[in-house]
Amino acid sequence: MMNVYIADDEASIREGLKCIIDWNTLGFEICGEAGNGEDALHDILELNPDLVLLDIRMPRLQGTEIVKAAREHNFKGRFIILSGFSDFKYAQTAIRYGVDFYLVKPIDEKDLTDAVKSVSEMLGKEKLLASAMKQYNEEAKRTILRDLFINAGDLKKINLDEINMSASVYQVVIYKNYNQNAFKLTYRFSDLLKLANTGNDSFESISIDQKDVILLKGSFVLDRFRDFLRLYEFGPQKGSPLDSLFLTYGRPVNRAEDIHYSYEDASALLNRRFFCEQNQHTVGYEHLPDFENCSYKTSSEETRRYCEKLCEYMQSHNQKSLVETLLSLEKNLYYSRAEIPGIKLFLTDIFLQVKQTMNHIYCTSDIPFPANASIIDLIENKYYLHEIIMFFSEQFKIIMNAIGSPTSENVIDDVLSYINQNYRDNIKLDTIAPLFGYNSSYLGKIFNKKMGESFNSYIDHVRINNSKVLLLQNNMKVYEIAEYVGYKSVDYFHKKFKKYVGVSPAEFKKK
Repeated sequence: MMNVYIADDEASIREGLKCIIDWNTLGFEICGEAGNGEDALHDILELNPDLVLLDIRMPRLQGTEIVKAAREHNFKGRFIILSGFSDFKYAQTAIRYGVDFYLVKPIDEKDLTDAVKSVSEMLGKEKLLASAMKQYNEEAKRTILRDLFINAGDLKKINLDEINMSASVYQVVIYKNYNQNAFKLTYRFSDLLKLANTGNDSFESISIDQKDVILLKGSFVLDRFRDFLRLYEFGPQKGSPLDSLFLTYGRPVNRAEDIHYSYEDASALLNRRFFCEQNQHTVGYEHLPDFENCSYKTSSEETRRYCEKLCEYMQSHNQKSLVETLLSLEKNLYYSRAEIPGIKLFLTDIFLQVKQTMNHIYCTSDIPFPANASIIDLIENKYYLHEIIMFFSEQFKIIMNAIGSPTSENVIDDVLSYINQNYRDNIKLDTIAPLFGYNSSYLGKIFNKKMGESFNSYIDHVRINNSKVLLLQNNMKVYEIAEYVGYKSVDYFHKKFKKYVGVSPAEFKKK
């Protein structure tokens, strides 16, 4: 419904104009009236009606003076001038100021109706055109914004002032739901910063590749954004605005042609959301790693290395080193160039190899490992790296409890258990001492004191005793037994066997 305003110095004429035609049928509502020129001008500028019925002769201000002053104040509405004079000079003046119709009193109902209908049609066309132009301009601006973000447009052909894009500084923010299962955002970005953003003077918003992107414009709004971040430096309270949002933001830039750098920062951070800490809702360009120095590579060798370390620390019940290894794994992956699916596959391989190794070593123990399919599915569906590392930590504690000996009173019992499980490997005091939190010299002394023999001598005894069992089984050759119990050279095995048993392996088997 459009608005019409009536101005005439005679109250009876104003009443007559209200009733002479059916305004509602023609699409108008009467929004006000005045009996003098000053009041009429004030109301016109205040109410901004679509149509004004205006008497040419008014106290204080003439009708033509009202039209002129209204136009000077950028009033865009339509005028129908009413006059008791048919002097052509009045009509000329009125038309020059943009009056649409000049009707002579007494007003004919049909003439007024036709004039109002004509104005209504003109206003309708103008609104359709304005709506189309607004839509066109908005689409053009979205295209310009998108080009700025992806560095695809030619700024030389664009007048930034015309589209309200000129600013001394810019910064790009991308925001999404913090909870991945939520369907819609709870808060708007303007609500968070408490900005009216009239005419998009503070920021622009656009959707790119299903990302909600904000372009902050000017130092004032950037300062407000920094204040906002400081409020949530240690994480948001439950139910607070930021609790429903996850934000990434790029570097501030001073030129429109550099906006794409800020967007690239924010996009890269969003792609690296997998590496965020628990309850982390904001991450900025300061947290981007130096990709030029991101040299860590996931590989089968790294999978094997981490598997060996983790298994060693679980066997030695070295909780501290186990945690440090997991933190090292998490840090290395942060500086990896691998894609997230590749990282998840790498972590899956580590866990499955740990499971296979521990089940092989402790084949008689009932270790409550999840099924392989469950492990793969769980890691694949975890959204953050810290969740996967936490899963590893919890599972490894369960494993240590399952393989641990409740009668172990000191570290030597754990060392002996480790030797008995791994004697076939090339284990040395220098390599296993750190697993138990000792240097090799001190561990060697307390081992010798406790066992009455050196570390190496004890390993030889374990190997030789196991080789005697295998020799009696009569289904392996001597060189196979030597290799199986941990001796790479069969001659060295012969030497050690004769030293501890008094006869050669063949003689022992014959007896």
